[in-house]
Amino acid sequence: MERRLGAFSAEFLIKVALCWAVLSAVLLGFHFSKIAGFLSMGPDDVLRLVQVRDLIAGQSWFDATQHRINAADGGVPMHWSRLVDLPLYLTIIVLTPIVGSALAETIAVILVPLITMGLAMMLAARIAWRLLGQQVANLTCLVFAFSLPVIFQLGPMRIDHHGWQIVCALAAVNGLMARSERMGAFIIGASLATWLSISIEGLPFAAAMFALLAWRWIRDRKERVWLEMAIQSLAGTSIALFLLTKGAGNLQIYCDAIGPAHLAVFGWGAIVLTVFSRIEPIPRGLLVAGFGIAGGGAIGVMFLTAPQCVTGGGFGDLDPLVAEFWLSKVAEGQPIWRQKLEVAMQFAVTPVIALFALANLIGQSRDWLRRFWTDYALLLVAAFIVSMFVARAGAVACVLAAPPLAWQIRQWLRAIRNMKRPVYRVSAMMGVACVLLPILPLSVFTSAEKAHASILGEEPKEKKKPAATCNISETAHLLNALPASELYAPLDIGPRILLDTHHSVVATAHHRGDDAMKFVIETALADPDDALTRLRARGTNYVVICDGRGEPVTYKKAAPDGFVATLLSDDAPDWLEPIDLGEAGSLKAWAIKPE
Repeated sequence: MERRLGAFSAEFLIKVALCWAVLSAVLLGFHFSKIAGFLSMGPDDVLRLVQVRDLIAGQSWFDATQHRINAADGGVPMHWSRLVDLPLYLTIIVLTPIVGSALAETIAVILVPLITMGLAMMLAARIAWRLLGQQVANLTCLVFAFSLPVIFQLGPMRIDHHGWQIVCALAAVNGLMARSERMGAFIIGASLATWLSISIEGLPFAAAMFALLAWRWIRDRKERVWLEMAIQSLAGTSIALFLLTKGAGNLQIYCDAIGPAHLAVFGWGAIVLTVFSRIEPIPRGLLVAGFGIAGGGAIGVMFLTAPQCVTGGGFGDLDPLVAEFWLSKVAEGQPIWRQKLEVAMQFAVTPVIALFALANLIGQSRDWLRRFWTDYALLLVAAFIVSMFVARAGAVACVLAAPPLAWQIRQWLRAIRNMKRPVYRVSAMMGVACVLLPILPLSVFTSAEKAHASILGEEPKEKKKPAATCNISETAHLLNALPASELYAPLDIGPRILLDTHHSVVATAHHRGDDAMKFVIETALADPDDALTRLRARGTNYVVICDGRGEPVTYKKAAPDGFVATLLSDDAPDWLEPIDLGEAGSLKAWAIKPE
């Protein structure tokens, strides 16, 4: 029996809008004190705003180079998509004549992420609403709101591409529910093409989706249109987005962004699968061989056009020194087993319980609905496996887990209402709370441990020192009083220097600037005289550092007598002239004395 509701309803949209408004208000309240100086923005968010400013200032739409990073070598060509810049750009240029550029930027970095969050919430709730009803859709919004990995990527000032990746993943899964096979397949292909244009990180999920559509074709020959139309949509939309964001003349091969080689692969797949769809019915063995031709041929095309992308490429080409001192320190890019327990629990608990819920849904469903929930479970497994190896991908797994988990919570709440003994009800409700917020038991345990230590008169465990305050925006006017020049600075504060000052930096923590990143690290570890030779040869005039932050401390531990270690020890070499920054917290700056 058909269980799918229509595309949308007024009641559904109103209730989602109310949930979104409440969550937005909570997040704005949480971030309010940090909005003025964009203090909640991570380095990638900051550099995204710099990129949008450059676009507004006249930099070509097709030129995504950061010309103030490693300017001596022509800048760093960023792998980011202009698609993510577009809503920020439009918001700022529309509002600037009305409220001024500063307030327009502030509104943009708040409004655009919240709109992204609203779209993601609506798409997640829509899965539940169409198949499980309004009550489960409401609970899906609740699960969404309590999912810290998801909210972290969608809160105010989170303007980098991760939020849009979540939206694209949900849009693709919504396509699987479409009554029209062609429309659903088109939505899947276009959503995945948009995701891949934004970030190549979507490739594993896209591969899982197309493997699922291939299985649908094998399972029922009448469903071949799903794969045929989806691959056509992927290829066509990818070509259109490439021309829109990169231009026809940009034929340089990169492994970390969609380019000509990837488009050739998509085109090959579309041609082969369309041909095999047209000659159906064919023996199953021949069909499987056709999938092999499509997949094997795609690998062959990539070998011919971009062999480096098959054998490595991207992060695989990083210099070992950069990989050791930078990539291995990026927590969100590490496997889940390398995360702190409280972080790992947030990424793991929700998808695992959602898979349990999906097993129940599959067992209770029939016909189309049973097949859909089976397909959904396979996609969630794929997303969860990816998140096991790259923690930041866990947001996609958690948001896909929201609808089935919401259904399971409803089942539990119904069972709790039928419990007669209050102690059972309270215990069960505590269990539901722990499912919604997996770190709750750990937080309670930690608080209990502190209370126990206090009662016994024990000394509390020594806490890690908080990261040093390094508010560059407060001293920007002093740095801007210096002639525009290249600053030597740690990788993690480079984007903030670009945002708040007119200076350039040697490097930021972005892998296409691998050579410049290596220069920063080698200079940090070198002895002071060596560092002077390197900096003068490059033409760098100033040195800026934040005392006590993680990156400089790492350099000091690795090279106790190195250049950065001397700066942290207040024993700067005599070839540096201190620059008075007033009450700048831990921020310190020096001018390199002329020869």
